Amino acid sequence: MKHISRMKKYGLFVIFCTVIGFMCAMPVSAQQNNFPAGSTRGSTEMNNTIRNATVPNIDINITQPTTGRQVAFSVQLLLLLTVLTLAPSLLILMTCFLRFSIVLDFVKRALSLQQVPPTSVLNGIAFFMTVFVMWPTFTQIYNNSFKPLSDGKISIDEAYQQAEAPMRIFMYSQMSEDTSYISMFMAMGKMEKPRTLADVPTHVLIPAYILHELTVAFKIGVLLYIPFIIIDMVVASILMSMGMMMLPPVQISMPFKLMLFVLVDGWGLLTQQLFNSVIK
Repeated sequence: MKHISRMKKYGLFVIFCTVIGFMCAMPVSAQQNNFPAGSTRGSTEMNNTIRNATVPNIDINITQPTTGRQVAFSVQLLLLLTVLTLAPSLLILMTCFLRFSIVLDFVKRALSLQQVPPTSVLNGIAFFMTVFVMWPTFTQIYNNSFKPLSDGKISIDEAYQQAEAPMRIFMYSQMSEDTSYISMFMAMGKMEKPRTLADVPTHVLIPAYILHELTVAFKIGVLLYIPFIIIDMVVASILMSMGMMMLPPVQISMPFKLMLFVLVDGWGLLTQQLFNSVIK
């Protein structure tokens, strides 16, 4: 029986190979005529109207400067590109973004929140609040510096001076009531005591402004922490008196802190007070 089954399989294989060989030997025209009725005939020939994709040629010529004006322009272009790479740091350190981001992070920690809201959301809130507060300053920089430079009316040096002036005025206005950090940096640099804003160099004004913003942000953060610390202390005392020493007080106090924050409209009050702390 096994030999008979093997003979059947061998016979089927021979028949299959014979059919395949017959189809391969059949002319192409005969194969094309065997298509079912209603089928679409195709062609492998390329349409003459279709052209190959053209890739543009990019040529960069590097030449030696022949005049001092060309050298100065190359250096100015390099400095401009450097400033653009430092733009995020300038936005963080020379605006009120530093104060807003630190205060919002303090609020998150005071509420004992770990993942909500995410840090990216808090930074986004701080960014758009910064844009809202700094919009008049940015508008002044655009009208006096960027637009005349793009129109070719002023040079890069004049554009830098026109962009620097509004930022200096903004930073100095935040420290007008407390110029101790300016005096500290001027003393460390062995400079004379300034009488007006014009006497304060920019490289002194920027670090003084950064330290001032850090100090103000930490003061606001401490004031925000006080009511929530009181809630934590009350909840911890109640749990200790009930003998629940293994239960974390944060799990019990966090809902009460959230209810307090929502009932007093915490986000609205916080935003309004931050705005008032910058725009006096």
